[in-house]
This record gives sequence, C-alpha cells and structure tokens, in this order.
Amino acid sequence: MHFSIPDTSALKDDSGTSYTSFNVHINGVFHCSVRYSLLNAFNEELKKEFGATVLPPFPPKKLFGMTPEKLEERRLMLERYVQIVSQEPRIANSDIFNGFLLKAQQETQKETSEAVTLDVFLMNGYKITVKIMSTDQTEDVLETVASQLELPEEFTYYFTLYLVRKEEDGDNSIVRKLQEFESPYISLKYANKIGSHRIVLRKGFWDLSYEDDLLENKVAMNLLYVQAVNDIERSWTLGTKEQLKHLATLQQRGSKREYLRLVRTFKYYGYIQFKPCITDYPQADSRVLICTGGRELNFRIQMAANSVKEGSFKITRIKCWRITSSVPKFAERNGESTKPPQMELAFEYLMSRDCLQWISIKTDQAILMSMCLQSMVDELISQKQGRKIKRPHDRSKGTAKKVQLKRDNSYGMGLAQSSLPSPEEEAKGNGKNDKKGVVTNDAFSTIGDDDL
Repeated sequence: MHFSIPDTSALKDDSGTSYTSFNVHINGVFHCSVRYSLLNAFNEELKKEFGATVLPPFPPKKLFGMTPEKLEERRLMLERYVQIVSQEPRIANSDIFNGFLLKAQQETQKETSEAVTLDVFLMNGYKITVKIMSTDQTEDVLETVASQLELPEEFTYYFTLYLVRKEEDGDNSIVRKLQEFESPYISLKYANKIGSHRIVLRKGFWDLSYEDDLLENKVAMNLLYVQAVNDIERSWTLGTKEQLKHLATLQQRGSKREYLRLVRTFKYYGYIQFKPCITDYPQADSRVLICTGGRELNFRIQMAANSVKEGSFKITRIKCWRITSSVPKFAERNGESTKPPQMELAFEYLMSRDCLQWISIKTDQAILMSMCLQSMVDELISQKQGRKIKRPHDRSKGTAKKVQLKRDNSYGMGLAQSSLPSPEEEAKGNGKNDKKGVVTNDAFSTIGDDDL
C-alpha cells in the first residue's frame, strides 16, 4: 500500500472551533481526513497491541500554537509514520489498522451505516445488484456478490473487486483494486463526484494454473469466459487471424470451456494493460505500451519507422521499485489554475550478471502498476510457501475488535479478542519500504543462474 499525506485542511468542529486536519491518500486516492489527536490516539492503541519498539517515532504534541513551518514538519512526520506502520505486516493485517481506516473513511464522508443497494458489474456490462450496508468492507461485499451469483464459497477469493473509470474515448480503465480497509459503497460514491466510475468483478490471480479448478464449475467458468471475451474485444489479448477465427467459431457454438482452453494459449492472456506512457528505456522519451501478467512487465516500445520493439522484464529480476510524483510548473491557460502531479514508477532491474539498471516510466497509473507488481510477488512467494487462496471461513468474523471513532475525535477499541496472525502465519514475502521509500522485492532473492 502507498500512503501519503500531501496536504492539510483548515476545518471547524461542531462547536465552531478551528482545527487542522491531515488528508490521507492511499494508493494515490484520497481516503480520509483526520486530526492529529485522532492519529495520536491510534498510535497509543498500536503501542498497547504491538509494543512501542515496533513503531516509528510519532510527532510530539506542541504546547503552543503551530507556525506554518511547524505544521509542515508535523505533516511530513505523520506521513512518514503511516508509511512505515503500513509496511509492518502484523500491523497492516490487523483489525485495529483496517478498522481505523474504514471508520475514518466513514466519518470523513459523513456516512451513517444504513441498508443500501450497490451495482457491481462484469466486464461485459452485466450488472449484479446486491443489498449491503453502506459501511460494509470490500470482502463483505465480495462475499455477498459471490453468494448472489451462486459461486461456490471456495472460489470467492479467486476474484476481486476493482474500481474502474469511464474514459472520454468510451473505454474503461482500471483505477485500482479495492482494499479491505475501505467501503466500496463510500469509495464509489466519492469517486463519482469527480468522474464516471463503476465497481467491476475480475479474477484476482495471475498464475493460470488456478483456472484449472474454476473450469469445472459453471459459474466460475462463466466469469472467466466473460472476462476473456472482453479482453479479446479490447485487444488486451492477442491472437493470429486463424486463432481468432477459431475462437469466434467456438463462441458462436457456445463452447465456453473450449474457448477458454484455446484463449489461454494466446499472447497476453490474463494480463492487465495500461494506458500508453513514456519510458527512458531503451532511450529517453520512448513511447511504450505496457501490460503486466505472466510474472513480467511487458514493454511494446514504439520505434522509428512505425516499428515496435518488445521487451520482457521478469519480476524475479526486479530488485526494487519506487514511485515519485512532482507538481509541474504551469501558466494559467483557459481558466485552468492547476495540473495533476506527474507520476513515475522506477524499478531497478538485473539486466545481466552484476549489471543493475534503473528504468523509469511516466504514467498516471504508476501506483496501479506498483500494486500489480506487488500482488505478483506476493502470489509467487505464497506458492513457494505452499499457501492457498483463502476462503471466507478464514476471515475472523465476529471476533474482531470494534472500532469506535467518535465525532469528538476520541478513539477507542472494544475488548473483544484480536485475531492478529502470529509472525509464523503472516506472509514473509510482503514488499517493505525502506527509509528512502523504495519497495524491496523479496522474490528477487529466489533468482538463480538459470534465470541469467
């Protein structure tokens, strides 16, 4: 997860007293706005649960008023604090952490818990309307959708909910995977204030071997089929003319299982494709189309004379990566006063034995690329450790600590037993941010001579 606190807001509470609120962004998207006192109380709860030694320094209270310089210093320290805390697996996977973020989102958007309906779509536009509570978490909504589709429980977490944006050209682009610490209903409601969005169900794994079991179940097979047809239609998956002709024949016959078995042999099947962007490889300002899947980042680089050069960057040879953003200088034109920040994903790649090279990509989908890299790494290490995709009964329902986030900005936890996993149970392979904001890749250590 990528946390930032890019700015603050000057607000007033119910009594009219002014205060400063810190705007928390997660994975490049505004999530919540919280006061220093609330974050301080959250820090105290983490100390009680995990001990002070595992936590980074928390900015101290000030006895006197905050100058602009001191406020900026506090913002930077709080940003660093949440970045470090979020990279500690035992904390990030805890009910305290996820519950705090969920309730903070709810309070920020002033949403009360009430019965609502939510539309979830498949890639072909088919709509599934589910009845949920407005504050239900992502996994609650996913399980409700799976139940309504009559998808067997053991296949629920083979699929994932994504937030998708409708672009001006009519295409749909994936914004991000919805996380457990947020409410899909609230996130969608907020996103639709700044554009047309919808929540879409897609498969949530990369290794095609996971599909073998799904093909034996009609509902799961249909979900895979719908996504495969859509990926062919939008040219995310590529085949030869003969292959596409054969595929069309199978589609006309309604031979879905045979269709899926054939399309799995096509190029880029199961990949996520990003919008065209700019890279410095093999030279500065190269135009490139990037897709990710098959344990790689695939580059299709536009060369001179309308030729395309293709390159593959294996995730096991990516030592680390980082995301940076910068606000470009601008001149007011046509009434515009601001421009979005420029995002860049850079990764350090083992080109050959003892030869590491940084490669940079300029794209507003940098964080989505990073999350895809992380999920591929996590899946690879999970498989090496013999762990399987979780099932609904693996979740700790009814035993989680109850978060109480009050409008007077106090914060507390109930006394129910926590379900935090032990160090032995948690995933060893999560990427971790070092002090320079670089995400290290634990799968890099698995590389062998055969990979060079």
